[in-house]
Amino acid sequence: MLNNTIAVNFRELLQFLKSTDFSKAILVAVAVTVPILLGLYFDRLEIGLALCFGAFWSSPSDVSGSYRHKKIGILCSAALVVVVTFIGGYLDLNLFVLIPVLGLLTFTIAYLSVFGFRASLISFSGLLALVLSFAHELQNLEVYQYALFVGLGGLWYLFLAVVWHRINPTGEVEEVFTETYLLTAKFLHIRGRLIESNTKRDDLLSELQNIQVQLTENHDSLREMLIVSRKSSGQSMYNGKRLLVLTQLVEMLETAISNPVNYAKMDDIFSRHRGYMEMFQRLMFRISDQLEKIGHAGSDRRKLPNNRELKECVGRIKEEITKLRSIPKNENLEGFLMLQNLFEYQEKQVEMLRKIKWLLDDPKPEELELIDEEYARKFVALPDYDPKVLVQNFSFASSIFKHALRLAVTVMIGYGVGTIFEFQNPYWILLTIIIILRPSYGLTKARSKDRIIGTLIGGAIAFVIVSLVQNTYVFAVLGIASLVAAFSMLQRNYKTAATFITLSVIFIYGILRPDILTVIQFRILDTVVGAALSFLATLWLWPTWGFLNIAKNFEDSLRAHKNFLIEIGRFYSAKEKLLAPLRVTRKKAFVETSNLSSAFQQMVQEPRSKQRNIDEVYEFVALSHAFLASLASLSSYIQNHNTTEASEGFKSAIAQIGENMDRAMHSLAHEGENTDFSIKNLERSFEDNRSRFDTIAWDFENAVKTGKVRNLQEAYLILEQLRWLFSLSGKMLKLSSKI
Repeated sequence: MLNNTIAVNFRELLQFLKSTDFSKAILVAVAVTVPILLGLYFDRLEIGLALCFGAFWSSPSDVSGSYRHKKIGILCSAALVVVVTFIGGYLDLNLFVLIPVLGLLTFTIAYLSVFGFRASLISFSGLLALVLSFAHELQNLEVYQYALFVGLGGLWYLFLAVVWHRINPTGEVEEVFTETYLLTAKFLHIRGRLIESNTKRDDLLSELQNIQVQLTENHDSLREMLIVSRKSSGQSMYNGKRLLVLTQLVEMLETAISNPVNYAKMDDIFSRHRGYMEMFQRLMFRISDQLEKIGHAGSDRRKLPNNRELKECVGRIKEEITKLRSIPKNENLEGFLMLQNLFEYQEKQVEMLRKIKWLLDDPKPEELELIDEEYARKFVALPDYDPKVLVQNFSFASSIFKHALRLAVTVMIGYGVGTIFEFQNPYWILLTIIIILRPSYGLTKARSKDRIIGTLIGGAIAFVIVSLVQNTYVFAVLGIASLVAAFSMLQRNYKTAATFITLSVIFIYGILRPDILTVIQFRILDTVVGAALSFLATLWLWPTWGFLNIAKNFEDSLRAHKNFLIEIGRFYSAKEKLLAPLRVTRKKAFVETSNLSSAFQQMVQEPRSKQRNIDEVYEFVALSHAFLASLASLSSYIQNHNTTEASEGFKSAIAQIGENMDRAMHSLAHEGENTDFSIKNLERSFEDNRSRFDTIAWDFENAVKTGKVRNLQEAYLILEQLRWLFSLSGKMLKLSSKI
């Protein structure tokens, strides 16, 4: 047991050392250390510091995504910090003038986040430059010269990032793939645990939803890295193969979601047919184990698992199910059908897993059917950089507008407090505010707590070291090492990152100033003040509570589901089967469902007084997942089977379900307007709609019973899915009037 634990920890350590977080931390350390060393060597320390700051401020944009977008992001960061540094150099103003100017600049820079995630990182770089412009008084350089050297520092970091990409062009992609393999393995392992009757299924299903959100985000990241790169650099065999692997991973997740299990019936069947549960669970766990091994294998083809064990598991289950079918008892029919469906689903997963291993085993190019570039680009959602977005979000209806305003006011208060009470370094308060203060209450609260705890731990460790050692060279080594550790842990564990950030700041100050113990005291005090102001700001300054925006999340989810439903109906009815529109709407439905789950998780982290209608919201989220699973099941069936011509009854049923969803969206969009009248209308219209749907369903079922439908299996499956979708849409319609 101990040996296994050591092996796992060693493997995690190796994986961490190979991670992009660690490599980026090394890159940042090199980018900031080299200019300082050169500045000391040539007696031009101020120039060295300017280059160091420019590199440091441009580094936040170096995150996962396409290589092209990353380069543009670093360039934009460098340009922004030049402008901000130039302006900041002339902010030697009267306090009563300086504070409003500081607030205006903070709001303007923070408001750039309306353009998306990468824009928010560029904005963060600008805020860092603004805050730290208070930290350094120029001695030998003019403001414009200092600003230009800061810009050169940004270009220096870009140069290092480009060189590193040339050395290791696939490292980032492979890391996200590894994480995706492991998450998919965990997802399927939990599915295997769910078929046990004595498990806590509610907890496991909730965990599945969280993993689904993470997987959806990873799939989007991989699409951007692989597809946008192909667009900018032409056809790449590596990208083409990995895109095929991604397609299989996406299909594995969506196949799992499209095959929901009725666990009550499953428990009953497994109680009557003992042994089947162990066989199915063994197969599920083997699929999960093989995905995990693929994740740990990386690019080493020798570590890829073989198919022998999976083949044995599949063969045994198939043999046992065949035996069950041969027993002439009516009571075995339902059990046989359910086990057969479960087996067919697992067989698909095994086939997709084999395809992944085949693709990773470096097949010949002529054996591959690469995905068309134009088709692939339809699955990438690029951010909108139209200036109109700035105007559209300039209101209190926008969470980014409120966050920018909240941040500006908090920075003004923080600087005022730091100056009036004569803090040693007031800009440390501002630095804490821009790092901690996030648009959501939950994340700000967590960051405030982690930042304070990390700072206290870092301060205590630094105090012990400083008490024992008084060597500037040791401080320099520890400062750089702490900086590397801080950047490595920033995305993994913020509390640990805050500890190392504190250590790096204290040790770097220890080189420049002899009163390092005083630095420790003020560092802790400034962090506590900044964290407290940030937390209070999320409570009192235009807070963005989840209940204020959850209706919009519901609306977006319903709209995406309705579009997916309509596309399923078109695909089923069309003579020429076009997969692209169906799969694009399917992807959008998965993304919006994940967004809804994330919004609910954010709401759960807020104070209880702000968790309005939390039970109804939870029920709506669960219904949304169930609706998507049913849509995915219907979509999967019509894609993988030769279906008959869509009947008028099918088209009418789709229309009735879509009408329910339209009414639910209308109800959510007009909350508070003629509420009583709306609810009565909704209930009356739903009853009329149900009568029409029941008539359609009865006609459909009657046609099946009288043999007027060519494919009975297809008819029964479609009918049951339509009934379930109609029932779910009705429940969501009723809930929409309560939320």
